Amino acid sequence: MKSRAGRITLIVVGAIALLVGVVFAGQGANLIPGSSMTGDRTWLYIGLVLAVVGIVLLVLGIRRRKDGS
Repeated sequence: MKSRAGRITLIVVGAIALLVGVVFAGQGANLIPGSSMTGDRTWLYIGLVLAVVGIVLLVLGIRRRKDGS
C-alpha cells in the first residue's frame, strides 16, 4: 500500500475483523456464553474465516514497501 491513510485503514479494518472473528469463534466454540450464537459451530467457522481475513489485512497494512519507504 502506497499511501499512509490506506495503510492505516487496512490496519484498523484488519484489527476489527480479527477481534470480531475471535469473538464469533469463541461463541461458536461455546467458550463465550450469553448469545444465540453460543455453541453453534456455524459461528465458529465464520469467526475463523473472519479472523484469517483480519490477519491478512493487518499483514498487508504493516508490511513495508521494498523500496525502503
